[in-house]
Amino acid sequence: MQKITKETYLKWYEDMLFWRKFEDKLAAVYIQQKVRGFLHLYNGQEAVLAGALHAMDLTKDKMITAYRNHVQPIGMGEDPKRVMAELYGKVTGTSKGMGGSMHIFSKEHRFYGGHGIVGGQIPLGAGIAFGDKYHGSDAVTLCCFGDGAARQGSLHETFNLAMLWNIPVVFVCENNGYAMGTSVERTANHDDIWKLGLGYEMPSAPVDGMNPVKVAEAFDEAIQRARKGGGPSFLELKTYRYRGHSMSDAQHYRTKDEVEEYKKIDPITQVKDVILEKKYATEDEIKAIDKAVKEKVAECEKFAEESPFPEVQQLYDMVYEQEDYPFIQHKI
Repeated sequence: MQKITKETYLKWYEDMLFWRKFEDKLAAVYIQQKVRGFLHLYNGQEAVLAGALHAMDLTKDKMITAYRNHVQPIGMGEDPKRVMAELYGKVTGTSKGMGGSMHIFSKEHRFYGGHGIVGGQIPLGAGIAFGDKYHGSDAVTLCCFGDGAARQGSLHETFNLAMLWNIPVVFVCENNGYAMGTSVERTANHDDIWKLGLGYEMPSAPVDGMNPVKVAEAFDEAIQRARKGGGPSFLELKTYRYRGHSMSDAQHYRTKDEVEEYKKIDPITQVKDVILEKKYATEDEIKAIDKAVKEKVAECEKFAEESPFPEVQQLYDMVYEQEDYPFIQHKI
């Protein structure tokens, strides 16, 4: 893993702040009905992505996740303007407006979705990693899912085969405490999700998911193990989301005091405190980063607002490869 330096902290601060503000903007335009359908935000969990990206080799490593998936492709190199346009349903989006919030996808940057089926991405992630092993690549796949998806049977089937075939994959449970509105304590007779890997003799561990340094160190160990042929790992990232499960979540299952307690260990604040304590930047330099982030978000919004919606014909073009398919009676 690259050393964690002054530049690392400054990048973490700018990246995490941008991801947070990008999604704050999405929440605002969702209320205006400019973004439709579901919207699941990552606010509070940014340290997981920041630390993971620091440990990954973005020239070859891959990532797949669930529907809380807007900022991951941005971190991996996708243009945030295209991500916002996708959420708006515009033709300039990452999937030409056909995927929307839960299905962001960027093959170019090795981000394989955004999946709306709970736990559906777990066997797919192992399959992507198996493909790399089959073709002789030393790339590693990060397969991310929530604490609710950890209760799916597909996880156990995948863990079994991943160990049997020694697949280069890191399974990542982003445990934010609640599967929709159901606390972890109510989904099983134990709340140490990482221990599920031990039944398969898979290297497994809990990680402080609010601290990007701890995250980076844990991911580095797991990624290097996989890259060297040591097979899969399972990490439980203990994190927290400040917003509801989705925008329609009234959050009756937790108190405002609980949320405020977690905000005291906000990953962005933690990184900013280190920057100021170690004099990596002055308050004025921090304000300059804040201003640049605000302007960048505004550029994304402007791009999405001004982009056109797809033509109706695209519905046919995206589904039917055969131009004279018999069920299509006419062109629109």
